[in-house]
Amino acid sequence: MTNYKKVLLKPTATIKEALELINKGAIHIAIIVDEDEKLLGTLSDGDIRRGLLNNLSLNDSIESIIFKNPTVCNIKDTKEEILEIAVEKKIYQIPIIDNNSKIVGIEEVDELLKPKTKTNKVILMVGGLGTRLRPLTDHIPKPMLKVGNKPILETIILSFKKYGFTNIVFCVSYKSEIIKEYFKDGSEFGVDIEYIHENKRMGTAGALSLIRESLTESFFVMNGDLLTNINFEHMMDYHLSNNSIATMGVREYDFQVPYGVVNIEGKNTILSIDEKPVHKFFVSGGVYALDDKALDFIPDDEFYDMPTLFEKVIEEKLKSISFPIHEYWLDIGRIEEFEKANREFHEVFNV
Repeated sequence: MTNYKKVLLKPTATIKEALELINKGAIHIAIIVDEDEKLLGTLSDGDIRRGLLNNLSLNDSIESIIFKNPTVCNIKDTKEEILEIAVEKKIYQIPIIDNNSKIVGIEEVDELLKPKTKTNKVILMVGGLGTRLRPLTDHIPKPMLKVGNKPILETIILSFKKYGFTNIVFCVSYKSEIIKEYFKDGSEFGVDIEYIHENKRMGTAGALSLIRESLTESFFVMNGDLLTNINFEHMMDYHLSNNSIATMGVREYDFQVPYGVVNIEGKNTILSIDEKPVHKFFVSGGVYALDDKALDFIPDDEFYDMPTLFEKVIEEKLKSISFPIHEYWLDIGRIEEFEKANREFHEVFNV
């Protein structure tokens, strides 16, 4: 995914240049993009051979032989969905695009089938009191509540494991002994787990100051009360390929005004009436990919939340980007959401 830029070509390139790029690359195709890296098509060795047989020369432009309708996948697609499409179409490489048709990677079927372990750490914030879920959380920490016959936290770590992220850190506090007793060192679940104990409330970013020395590359931070089936590998690749300091998973939130909204100019002139308009916002999805440089802005042993960290990164004019979450996502903060999660779990997670 992260080496895709090596096979990008503009449509003005010559056939000779395309051949050189394809021969140097490991995936045997070129990805044709415009100035904004939006996907225009693909070019294979076979496309070039057919062009040469039709009397094109090596110095001619590739524009007339670009395959303009390649099979693509979206950055939100899971590994299983990508493999299913690849098998159906009998192809071995699939360009990955974002919602604006910008190329963000290339998935190879052979690589998808290989078990891959990533070194990036996953920091899970699991120390909250879960007050809105009482009495369910009177005797158990919220991430240990069972959804689909297993703790929320177990589903989270297995989701990360599926994409090769097995270095897990639990930031614990409330009733931490229950979490430690269940997960131990993580070996029973195929991951490595370490525990960081918060002796006081430190916010969604403050606890990172307790482990800053061990975070030497980009890492995830995620709230321990979320259920989602996003492709974590794509999110990390998106973060890395954009050279982002802080990447926030964002969720679209719609709010409909239950009345006709009157637009007024001046003191009393009515310009128009919008009947029950819908306003769209992006809200934080509670999952983040951070470069280790972001740790420079987090004070030692103090309360510090994630919005403040992003505000600091923006203030310093460093790169901060959003990663749209279109997959299943549920913040289990209230009884109604807990019940909803149990109704939907088996269908969403196919278990």
